Amino acid sequence: MCRLFGLTAGHARVLAAFWLLDAPDSLVRQSRENPDGTGLGWFDEQGRPHVEKQPLAADHDPAFATEAHARHSATFVAHVRKATGTPIAPRNTHPFTLDGRIFAHNGVIGDLPRLERHLGHDMSLVRGDTDSERLFALVTREIRRAEGDVGAGIRAALAWIAAELPVVSANAVLAEPGRLWAWRHPAAHELWVLDRAADGARLDHRSSLGTRVTSDHLADTPSVVVASERLDDGPWQPLEPGDLLAVGTDLRLERTALLPGGS
Repeated sequence: MCRLFGLTAGHARVLAAFWLLDAPDSLVRQSRENPDGTGLGWFDEQGRPHVEKQPLAADHDPAFATEAHARHSATFVAHVRKATGTPIAPRNTHPFTLDGRIFAHNGVIGDLPRLERHLGHDMSLVRGDTDSERLFALVTREIRRAEGDVGAGIRAALAWIAAELPVVSANAVLAEPGRLWAWRHPAAHELWVLDRAADGARLDHRSSLGTRVTSDHLADTPSVVVASERLDDGPWQPLEPGDLLAVGTDLRLERTALLPGGS
């Protein structure tokens, strides 16, 4: 199933190439089992979101390595896709953007006709065929209704989905410039967090090829990384089922319950 990646360095603009290309379990490596789409989302110096994506595996997309080495941003979202019934096409390739935010999802949400009826006029936000983009449209609508409170919007959207739809997994990453949210629901698929703002370790490892790799941009820059798999042997911590993680520009991690009652 699909794999997620999110990174924020707060106010610092960095490269994410180490995690995307060189880490022992980089996204390029993960794309071999998730070959149906690759995308990288980032923010420019004015805070505008940009997404570059192709409906093919990262290790078959020569542009992905170029983009990973060229894009500087305080926050990134990346995704490698394994299709589950919808066409392999650009419109279905993650990440997606709405209202200046970038989003990617890993999992399966059922009964899409019911979700579409619930979205109503907000189905106009959707361009493709995936459950992921419909989830993002619902989250976006609820953030608008919460007057821009992202956490409240996420909770409202997921509370409705958990109560009304069959869900295999709704794990997702959502980003604004310098800010990152991630959630895990339910327990079917893992989501991991690496707090390099807290551990103080240099980002200096051996790559998947056995060569020594040091990230000039992240070696001494605090950052927080979220991923579907542990990308190296660092002190990754699991996001527990039902957790909503929020990381602000100060890189403090705030974990709260995604759903009422903490479920």
